[in-house]
Amino acid sequence: MIKIKLPDGNVREYAQGTTGMDIALSISEGLARNVLAAKVNGKVVDASLPINDDCDFQLLTWNDTDGKATFWHSSAHLLAEAIEALHPGTKFGIGPAIETGFYYDIDMGEKTLSADEFKKIEEKMLELARQKNQYQRSEVSKADAIEYFTEKGDEYKLELLEGLEDGSITFYQQGNFTDLCRGPHIPNTGFIKAVKLMSVAGAYWRGDTSRKQMTRVYAVTFPKQKELDEYLTLLEEAKRRDHRKLGKELELFAFSEKVGMGLPLWLPKGTMLRERLENFLRRAQVRAGYSPVITPHIASKELYITSGHYAKYGADSFQPIRTPDEGEEFFLKPMNCPHHCEIYKTKPRSYRDLPLRLAEFGTVYRYEQSGELHGLTRVRGFTQDDAHIFCRPDQVEDEFMKVIDLVLYVFKALGFDNYSAQISLRDPENKEKYIGKDEDWDKAEAAIIKSAAAKGLPTVVELGEAAFYGPKLDFMVRDALGRKWQLGTIQVDYQLPQRFELEYTGSDNQKHRPVMIHRAPFGSLERFVAILIENTAGNFPLWLSPEQLAVLPISEKYEDYANEIFLRLQESDLRGYIDHRDEKIGRKIRDAEVNKLPFMLIVGEKESEQGMVSVRKKGEGDLGMMPIDQFISIMQTEINKNVVRFKE
Repeated sequence: MIKIKLPDGNVREYAQGTTGMDIALSISEGLARNVLAAKVNGKVVDASLPINDDCDFQLLTWNDTDGKATFWHSSAHLLAEAIEALHPGTKFGIGPAIETGFYYDIDMGEKTLSADEFKKIEEKMLELARQKNQYQRSEVSKADAIEYFTEKGDEYKLELLEGLEDGSITFYQQGNFTDLCRGPHIPNTGFIKAVKLMSVAGAYWRGDTSRKQMTRVYAVTFPKQKELDEYLTLLEEAKRRDHRKLGKELELFAFSEKVGMGLPLWLPKGTMLRERLENFLRRAQVRAGYSPVITPHIASKELYITSGHYAKYGADSFQPIRTPDEGEEFFLKPMNCPHHCEIYKTKPRSYRDLPLRLAEFGTVYRYEQSGELHGLTRVRGFTQDDAHIFCRPDQVEDEFMKVIDLVLYVFKALGFDNYSAQISLRDPENKEKYIGKDEDWDKAEAAIIKSAAAKGLPTVVELGEAAFYGPKLDFMVRDALGRKWQLGTIQVDYQLPQRFELEYTGSDNQKHRPVMIHRAPFGSLERFVAILIENTAGNFPLWLSPEQLAVLPISEKYEDYANEIFLRLQESDLRGYIDHRDEKIGRKIRDAEVNKLPFMLIVGEKESEQGMVSVRKKGEGDLGMMPIDQFISIMQTEINKNVVRFKE
């Protein structure tokens, strides 16, 4: 007998060789009907896989992230089967699950796959799904696997086989389709009830631009048609909120081919929005004891050789800037941390000087392939709300928790209430990717885990997601549509102080090495603004809105009064404009609503005679006539209500 520990802590005994599905049936037939896979000691496996040892055990359904991933990976195999049935001779690359569905990279030779064929492929997938074919796993020798794909003529699978060891190779078959795959998979195709092909795109084999470009087919599936319908409705809402669309309509930012791809131009309204975000964080940083600094946009190549960034990213960055002096090379600044290390070294430091908190809204430049650029979320030039805290080892946990407070303050003020924290650690099986001693990594990882627990953060642990110089805490935020974004980040770093030979004199009068904490609550202003636009659908909080109001004179006759009102508003630090156009008032109101103005002040004969304004509020309509002082008071009350003050 073996002992199976369930998620609720219960321990049950089963015969050796029992499967996840057997365990599900022993609990409930209803549960068994919904089981997609199982998790044994943290590893996702087929529900039909025999279990031979004591273990921690979990059944996975559609409601689990790993269950969805298994469902979608199995759906990728079904997509491949359908395409092969409709287009014999198609060759296949890889078909992984992604956060919203899955894709499969295919090579159809001289044929091209267009959206016109999507319906036919969807129908074929559903036809095959209704057959309820099992996903059958088999272990295959490397020789037999090579023979199979050689006979089939699929060079992509043969190339994948080159990197696999004999004895570790498995095939999965469902219906008439067999694939090279580690698994796991759902029990059978019958779970798949709703299918939608989303798009096709080009994708170089193995991400290598020198290799053949394959066709990447994106799709999504669901266990119920209703869930697919809801998902498609959500996508339509996402299109309506797309920051690229709203950014253009609201005149926030633009791109120019002459300036260069991935280099945003901030228009006046976007600049006002961005500056208010910066000033909001600057005020909080002053209260939290940060000192502002400014560093250049370029730096000597030697700086990044010292930091280790050149060895890690130099080949994929913008190429060096060469001066007339032979051998002198500069780089566009890809990150701010090496510069801040040099600021630390400008004078001797004592233990009494620490922590030293240096903050900069620093613009950095990183080369991204043109196909990966996407609005403001993936650009080549962006500004980080970057800061680096240099502290004593005994101060690390306290400083780390203070940064958590600052990040959560930012989220609260901007309405990001649904978030989790990802503890990103080293991959213990691939330590050569990282720099530094194991003991330093152990201390850094322990500090992050302890600080997150002390703050009661909901956390998940991800191995292999650490920066090359240290572990980090990444804040994952879900927006109004339920999409997950990585925003703020905090990192503990023992390595850069070592590489830059940073020191402070301790209370023992000896030299010691400080620890460095990297932090960026926004992450990058560009990405943060993009997510903020989509989360609010362009309806920004009143305190943040680039334009808070529009004064709308009914006719030219009342423009002098409109100017007088607008001057009073400006004196009260309220932002907006007067609509001087020779248009009817109805058109002016509609245009102000389209531009998402929070308030409209209508002035005409009655208002000018009585020294009043007629107020309309977005989403609420007419608030009636009132004195301008009353309106200013309403505005200031609402602004103050929404602005949370940071307390150190």
